[in-house]
Amino acid sequence: MASASASFLDRHYFLLRRLHSLSGVVPIGIFLFPHLTTNSSIVWGAQLNESKVSTDVLADAGHAPHAGVETFQHEVEFIHNLPALILIEIGVLFIPIAFHAILGIWFATTGRFNNDRYGYQDNWRYTLQRLSGYLGVVFIFLHITSLRFGWTYGGLMPAFDPGAASSSTAVHMQEGRLGLLIPAFYLVSVLALVFHFANGLWTAAITWGLTISAQAQRRWGYVCAAIGILLSGAGVAAIAGFTLLDIDQARAIEQAMQEQKAALVESDEAAPAPATEAAAPRPAADAGSTAG
Repeated sequence: MASASASFLDRHYFLLRRLHSLSGVVPIGIFLFPHLTTNSSIVWGAQLNESKVSTDVLADAGHAPHAGVETFQHEVEFIHNLPALILIEIGVLFIPIAFHAILGIWFATTGRFNNDRYGYQDNWRYTLQRLSGYLGVVFIFLHITSLRFGWTYGGLMPAFDPGAASSSTAVHMQEGRLGLLIPAFYLVSVLALVFHFANGLWTAAITWGLTISAQAQRRWGYVCAAIGILLSGAGVAAIAGFTLLDIDQARAIEQAMQEQKAALVESDEAAPAPATEAAAPRPAADAGSTAG
């Protein structure tokens, strides 16, 4: 069985390499952009948006408004209201991630480290690509199972509540049994995944024959580096934003948002239904048209 499996993998090595490369870019890599943008809204939302929660309500509770909490809550509600969300997650994320991870581990374990013999930059980058991949598999599993499916691992990673998105994420970062080791783990893991994607994006262009010359590879490398810096900034902003967020303030804002939403629903239900337009009176029949 093992030899048959190895024979199958060897026979289709060229195709599997390209499918592995493609899955790392689409959909997994592309998903990083909206995912990190949404999570970092806890920071950029506070800078770009205005709070819509009543300041009087928050003042009575002793808290100031925070537009980032409101922005992140709106983003999370939009995602969780998508039709057939679980099917989207399975088909677009979970299966491609599993496919990419399993093949990646096989490719990595059947390769060889050459950095001890050849100290070239490209070889070190290849080594870091494999190591960041291993870390990424562990991190993604913990991240999805804890925040999506509520596995707390004995309180190490508190669960996520989409109805209280900001406060529960802040609790996840701040109040786990490992304390600040959780955001530190997130920081290292997110930066490793961003490197894995940016470097993989560079090598994917070579794999698919898009950048053949050294000059083309250099130019594409600058683009990939810029993408890596952009995504790293979003990831660091998200981690810092939730690690430093006042949990009680976030809870007060989320409660005020829920109360405002409930009041709006009650107002809509209490509003009288619009009057229907009265039917026009039927004109009297013309005497000349009456049958004789």
